[in-house]
Amino acid sequence: MKQQTELAGEFFRRRIRRDLVDRGSMKKYALYAIGEVVLVVIGILIALQINNANEHRLQREREVGFLENLRSDSKINLAELNSFLVMRKDRIASAEQMVRYFDGEPVEKLEDFVYHNIHVQLWQKFYQNNNTYQEPVNSGNLGILSNSSIKGALLDLELLYKKMKSDEDHMRFDFEGYVFTPFFDTIDLDPMTKSYVYTATDGQSGAQAPISREDVDKLLNDMRFKNGFVLAIYMYNVINTRFEELTSKTEHLIELIDNEISGTP
Repeated sequence: MKQQTELAGEFFRRRIRRDLVDRGSMKKYALYAIGEVVLVVIGILIALQINNANEHRLQREREVGFLENLRSDSKINLAELNSFLVMRKDRIASAEQMVRYFDGEPVEKLEDFVYHNIHVQLWQKFYQNNNTYQEPVNSGNLGILSNSSIKGALLDLELLYKKMKSDEDHMRFDFEGYVFTPFFDTIDLDPMTKSYVYTATDGQSGAQAPISREDVDKLLNDMRFKNGFVLAIYMYNVINTRFEELTSKTEHLIELIDNEISGTP
């Protein structure tokens, strides 16, 4: 039906042109021809506009999908950051207790010394979940983001994360030189780890293994070992400051993403 309609239209246009020419009305024919050109141009412009609108819609859908995945990653990071902050503050409390032992507070229960000692030494690194962000960065397609504020927030987070990882590497170096080496050179690790696990799990695992008072006294008289805990307090506080900054910036990023998706200015 559509083809028949188009054929009929073409027939009448040709007939009109022929009639105009036959009548010698070149001016009218010229105006008619110009009108046809204008109609064709208008049709092309409308088609281009529709095509551009469709392309923009598809691009926006891709961007929103990316933002939703980015928000999901950020919320996972936020939960991990808060968890690490609590854990690291707990490590600081144990390091402070160890320094008090070094400064003369009596160790009434050897199990407490073992617990705070090993609790500080347990090493865990923070790894952010940034797969969504890295994919367009590695492919050079970060231009998918139209919001410059979100781009800036992501770059700030990446820079801060790198600084935090540098702090963690520095702390690990301090631990190896000042804490791990004198600890492993002095004590029998087997009963101490059993005792730590027993205390940490409220008796659900590990064992009430006998602890050597002589080994504890050796450690308490090792100035390098004490300095390791002093450094641990300092570095844990430095890293926690980074965590607090990361937490604040991650919350801000999530807010920016929510506003962008909802269209809130």
